[in-house]
Amino acid sequence: MKTHLHVFVVDEPTSQSDRSEIQGTLKILVSKLDDLSTCNDLIAKHGAALQRSLSELEGLIPVEGGEKIKAINELATLFRITSNAMINACRDFLDLAETHSRRWQRELQYEREQRTHLEETIEQLAKQHNSLERAWREAPTLVSRSERPLKEEASDEDEDTEFFDAMEDSPAFITVTTTENTQHRSVHSLSLSVLLYSDNHVSLHRRTHIPDKPNYSLNLWSIMKNCIGKELSKIPMPVNFNEPLSMLQRLTEDLEYHELLDKAARCDSSLEQMCLVAAFSVSSYSTTVHRTAKPFNPLLGETYELDRLEEFGYRSLCEQVSHHPPAAAHHVISQRGWTLWQEITIASKFRGKYLSIMPLGTIHLHFHSSGNHYVWRKVTSTVHNIIVGKLWIDQSGDIEIVNQRTKETCQLKFSPYSYFSRDVPRKVTGVVTDSDGQAHYILSGTWDDKMESAKIIHSSRGGSVLEGKQKTVYQTLSPKLLFSSHCLRENAENMYHFSALALTLNEPEEGVGPTDSRLRPDQRLMEDGRWDEANSEKQRLEEKQRAARRRREAEIFPGSSKQEYEGYQPLWFHQRRNSITGETTFVYKGDYWETKERQDWSMCPDIF
Repeated sequence: MKTHLHVFVVDEPTSQSDRSEIQGTLKILVSKLDDLSTCNDLIAKHGAALQRSLSELEGLIPVEGGEKIKAINELATLFRITSNAMINACRDFLDLAETHSRRWQRELQYEREQRTHLEETIEQLAKQHNSLERAWREAPTLVSRSERPLKEEASDEDEDTEFFDAMEDSPAFITVTTTENTQHRSVHSLSLSVLLYSDNHVSLHRRTHIPDKPNYSLNLWSIMKNCIGKELSKIPMPVNFNEPLSMLQRLTEDLEYHELLDKAARCDSSLEQMCLVAAFSVSSYSTTVHRTAKPFNPLLGETYELDRLEEFGYRSLCEQVSHHPPAAAHHVISQRGWTLWQEITIASKFRGKYLSIMPLGTIHLHFHSSGNHYVWRKVTSTVHNIIVGKLWIDQSGDIEIVNQRTKETCQLKFSPYSYFSRDVPRKVTGVVTDSDGQAHYILSGTWDDKMESAKIIHSSRGGSVLEGKQKTVYQTLSPKLLFSSHCLRENAENMYHFSALALTLNEPEEGVGPTDSRLRPDQRLMEDGRWDEANSEKQRLEEKQRAARRRREAEIFPGSSKQEYEGYQPLWFHQRRNSITGETTFVYKGDYWETKERQDWSMCPDIF
């Protein structure tokens, strides 16, 4: 363990020397550019003198000699123009080098901070390892008694880990692309909708920055070592692991690419509509690639509204309808022809090496004009390198999207990362089929960047057989872009890697309900960089929530604490059975936006 610590310490001067070398190189470039500028001035000076001499000589020499002098004069002018162009090119080169130097310095600084954090983590692990060895020597009988459960836990962990590290399955189909001249029309219309988003965003002057994230160190292992195998939502965590958004706001981030649904609502073909719905289901993960921090667990009865009716034609409302298990209900209605609702319960398990986050629940999407009703579920998110190394997140699993009216389906596969795979990381593939099972579109892309669709014009069975499965070969037209992820703003790494929409989600607004996440004090303190105060406030809010539950139980069952508590009744959602899927879920019962217009919040609980 000590050897590893020395290795990391030795790397530090190397980073500093790299930075000094870059700065030294820039100084040399500046010096050389000054020399070139001096030479250019001398060339211009002597060139002008030469041209004057040639002009004087031209008047003294006969006509034939004057023609030659004139040609020499033109060559001297051309030489001066060329030297000026060379100086301008050198100046552009220096500006480009300075720009890249700043980026290199930021990257070096980030790597240095990560190395320092890793050194501290390994040092803590070494100390705790020594403590465990001493404890083992002092109590050997306890070790033999607990040896069997530890082995069983390790085998479970190895079994789970094998899923992510094993060689992934080969795709069940092969695509062969042909060309079509109409491809650019669809891409052009999509880029216009994104441009419209940018224009609206700027015109409303919503905030584009939040306070930079403080650089607070924390011994992660000292907290997480007691969480192995447990449900993470039941373990109190300091805000140091959080980002200044609640789970309700993270759920609202699914609307980052709402324009896909606006475009889908205008589709005449239900199969083309399915492609856009599939792209929307993938786009909700595009903002998570760098978002390894944990959102705040909402308090029971906490709400979050996002009113974008004037800009984008939709209104969104979330409410925390259950605390154990934590469940949130979400409802969005758009004037542009669609309604989306979902109830999501988050199950999470920490296994030592990684954290698995499993969203449980169904997402419903209804288009008003066609009556098409789509249903799908989310995939599993996994955060790796919890103890040692740089945190990174992966999405894996399958999504089946079903159009309940036409019975058309889309099968999406999120390929887990594998060190041995030759495919691009974060790969997503899919096939859109009709009610008879015939494939019509191939979807491909990555969940963090973009998705494309290609129309199938011919399919056939391949000649090769792998593991008893015969691959299908699809001949397709050129792929069309469905969505491309928005670029993060400058300095995003110091603003929790928030997207443009995420930066506005916790912006204070007047007129929201008293239970809105924007008004949560511990979350606001964390956003402002006052983490110690935020931790104290978080403990106060959690204790207030427990006290409120005890009061409700006492009111229902006076004098008894053994009976089963029926549960909290949400304010804006109620449970109803879905006539299409047969599931019983929380759906919006109305009256929130009318209440907001009246500004009558007397029925709202005091949770903050």
